[in-house]
Amino acid sequence: MNCKGPSPESTKEAVVETPVEGASDMPFYLGTYTDGESKGIYQYALSADGALTKTGLVAEAENPSFLALSPDGRYLLAVNEVSNADQSGYISSFRMERDTLTFLDQKSTGGAHPCHVAVNQEGYVLVANYSGGNMGLLKIQNDGHLSNLLDVQQHAGNGKHPRQEAPHAHSGWFTQDEGLISVDLGTNQLWFSEINTQSQKFTPLEPQTFTMEPEAGPRHLAFHPQNPWIYVVNELSSSVSLLKKDPDTGANKITQTISTLPAGFGQDNTCADIHISADGKFLYASNRGHNSIAIYSADPATGELALLGHELTRGETPRNFSLSPEGKFLLVANQTTNTIVSFQRDPTTGLLTYVDQIEAPAPVCILFKPIS
Repeated sequence: MNCKGPSPESTKEAVVETPVEGASDMPFYLGTYTDGESKGIYQYALSADGALTKTGLVAEAENPSFLALSPDGRYLLAVNEVSNADQSGYISSFRMERDTLTFLDQKSTGGAHPCHVAVNQEGYVLVANYSGGNMGLLKIQNDGHLSNLLDVQQHAGNGKHPRQEAPHAHSGWFTQDEGLISVDLGTNQLWFSEINTQSQKFTPLEPQTFTMEPEAGPRHLAFHPQNPWIYVVNELSSSVSLLKKDPDTGANKITQTISTLPAGFGQDNTCADIHISADGKFLYASNRGHNSIAIYSADPATGELALLGHELTRGETPRNFSLSPEGKFLLVANQTTNTIVSFQRDPTTGLLTYVDQIEAPAPVCILFKPIS
C-alpha cells in the first residue's frame, strides 16, 4: 500500500483506470512539506522510458504531505500536516483538472499532524494523526466535498524506545474483509477495527491490538496481493516483519523479521515506506540514513523474504516511494536533497536500474493520476 490511495484490497472493484505504460507520459502528483521552498502540490510526469518532467505547481496548500484518490478518481485528498490552536490538522479535497487542482473543501482530522490518508470504495476516509495519536474518520461525497469529522479512535499506551513515549498513529489501511488496521509507532502496535456503517463510527475488533517486537516502531504496511499476509516496515528497528494468522487460533503472529540494512552498517537509520510488486514476488522498503531501497524476494509458498540487495537512492532521506501503475518503474522522493529519482524495475529479478532524476521541493508522496 502506498501513496496511491486505497490499499490493493480496497481497489479490486475500483472504477478508476490507471495510465498505460508505454503509451504516453504518466502524470503524477507530488505531496510536499512547505516549510521551505515548496508552496503545495506539484504535478510531474514519467515518460515511457523513465524520464521525468515537471508540469509545475497545481495547488497551493500547507504541508500537503500525503495524498489519495477518491473512489471515482475525480478528486484528490491531501492531509495538511499541521496543528492548530485546537491541536488538530486538516484534510483538503480538490477537483482534478488537466494541469491544475481546484480546491473544494477542508475539514478537521481530529488530531494534530495528520500524516497518512486512505480511502475505500464507499468513500470513507481514514486519517492517521501522528502527534494526536489517533485516527480520524470522514467521508467524501459524490461532489468531492468532505463530511464533518465522523469519529476519532484514540490510541493509548507507549513503547520502550525514547520515541515511543506516547501514541503516534502513522498510517491507516482498509483490509480485504472490510476491516481497518491502524499502525501506531508510539504504542508499538497494530490496532484493528471496522466501520459501523449505521452509526458511522469505529468499532474495535477483538483483540483490538497486536504488539510488535520491542522498539520496532511500526510505520507502514503492505498486503500480499494473492495471500493473506501482511508486511510491516518498522521505522525504529530498520526491519520488515511478516504477519500471518495462526491456522488453529486465527491470531496474528510474526513469522519473520528481517533487517533492511546491509551487514555491518552501523550508522543511524530509520525506515519510511514499503511496497510489494503486483505479482507478489518482490518487496521494497526505504532506508533513511543508508539512503537506499532494500530489495527482497518473497517466497510464493511461505511469504518469507530473502534480501537481494540495496539500490542507493542518489539522494538523502528517501521519505516515500511509488511503483508506477504497471510496475515497470520505481520512483523515490528524496526529501532532504529535494529530488525525485526514477529506476527501471526488472520484473524477473526485482532489481532496479537508475534512469533519471529531477529537482522537487521537499518531496514526500508520489500519486499517479488516473487516465482522463
